[in-house]
Amino acid sequence: MTRIGIILGTTRPHRNGEQVAAWVRGIAAQRDDADYELVDLRDHPLPHLDEALPASMGQYQNEHTLKWARKIASFDGYVIVTPEYNHSIPGVLKNALDYLYSEWQDKAVGFVSYGAAGGVRAAEHLRQIAGQLKLADVRQQVSLTLATDFENYSVFAPGDHQAPQLNRLFDEVVAWSTALAGLRDPAVTTAA
Repeated sequence: MTRIGIILGTTRPHRNGEQVAAWVRGIAAQRDDADYELVDLRDHPLPHLDEALPASMGQYQNEHTLKWARKIASFDGYVIVTPEYNHSIPGVLKNALDYLYSEWQDKAVGFVSYGAAGGVRAAEHLRQIAGQLKLADVRQQVSLTLATDFENYSVFAPGDHQAPQLNRLFDEVVAWSTALAGLRDPAVTTAA
């Protein structure tokens, strides 16, 4: 079965992302088209990129990198939940993406973003990064606005229109992940 990682891309204390990721995971649990797993970056504490060689060489030296590589390689696609910080993504998410290369390749990715303007600028930056990592970003996106999808900017209460948007995102990520399977290097997946 297709495996989709739901990556919670912030580790900030009191983060709104936990509520958003739980909602994403809850909607995913109602589906039977893939196996969905929540991946919290707090559970994968990666120091600022400390590998001696570029990730594209695939010669990881550190145990934290090897553990992260095994986790990411185990998925066929991803949904990244990200806030928008200063018109971009959190540094911890960029760092986690930069640690690996071949483990991301030829897989699909979708974005659930949130912020004052729906996190759309963070999602746009992620699209640029995804292209360089050879991740196929799907068009469908879920953008959650702090003023309308959160009560008092802190209690997540998504509008009724958001769940169908998220299901369309899942549809695209699963379809693209399945379609791209033949392009993936089996050695990277089996090394997980």
